[in-house]
Amino acid sequence: MNEGIYIDAQKTARIKKLDSIIFDCDGVLINVSNSYDLAIKKTVDFVTTNFASVKIPQVTTEMIDIFKRTGGFNDEVDVTYALILAAVTSQKTGHGFSNVVSELATNADSTGIRSVERYLDMTKMDLAEIKKKLTYPAKRFESPLSSVFDEIFYGTDLYTKLYGRNPKFFNGQGLIENDIVLVTKNLLDELHQRFDKKIAIVTGRGEVSASHSLKKLFDEFDLKNSWFLEDKPREMAKPNPLPLISSIKGMGASHTAFVGDSTEDYIMARKADESGIPTLFCGIYGTSKDPQAKKDFFEQKGADMILESISLLPKTLNLVRA
Repeated sequence: MNEGIYIDAQKTARIKKLDSIIFDCDGVLINVSNSYDLAIKKTVDFVTTNFASVKIPQVTTEMIDIFKRTGGFNDEVDVTYALILAAVTSQKTGHGFSNVVSELATNADSTGIRSVERYLDMTKMDLAEIKKKLTYPAKRFESPLSSVFDEIFYGTDLYTKLYGRNPKFFNGQGLIENDIVLVTKNLLDELHQRFDKKIAIVTGRGEVSASHSLKKLFDEFDLKNSWFLEDKPREMAKPNPLPLISSIKGMGASHTAFVGDSTEDYIMARKADESGIPTLFCGIYGTSKDPQAKKDFFEQKGADMILESISLLPKTLNLVRA
């Protein structure tokens, strides 16, 4: 009995062939429950109060998770935007906020905020005023929503360093300082013994954000073949498999494990594999608000490996090689 480890017995031959490993960042290398998730909650509260004069109950982690489970909300600002639209809809209809969130998430799909907007358009909900105020999505600095979120998440100093201008809405320490780094030097040393230099990152984060939180460990990864999707055009966002495929090809890998914790991560890995680039998916569930539900989800999807924590990776790989 190996607690916290599940391996698809039919995939052991493929796991033995692995010569590279690529990680998602949030929820895998870093626990973001008190950083990114809290930034979503605080941004929704700030925007609904100051831009829409709407007072709603506190956004819960479960509300965030039900959007993320749809496969179209890897970007935290997208989740924030959907929750704000739900809040204004709740005020206009008189329906409970949590009920509206559930309804929107149920009708959302891998196209993310576009699917939410399509559904609201079908219900004839007039949200033109709040949409005009938020101007989302848009180019950098054109969307107040993006600015509020980034100022809250990065904080004054890092925001100024990153964007070369002073914050407009928020001053103080950023919630990024609440990041809890889960990956260790010892773990990476063990993985380097197996994969040599073929260890990379494909994440929705920007490079500055990932580097800031991982610090010296950031340089342990093949950064030339890593992708930081916040810095890339929106069409490259997960679950688009092209960044993952590019990373794999750039490292010259023949068989890759992608380690993630989200629906988008799973879809991206599967699309890469289906394209003829041998890719297995390893789902991490221990950082979830509801670990059992996340584990069950990965089991239902047929993930190749399911681990409670990335710390179990060396043991998992050794079990297969034994």
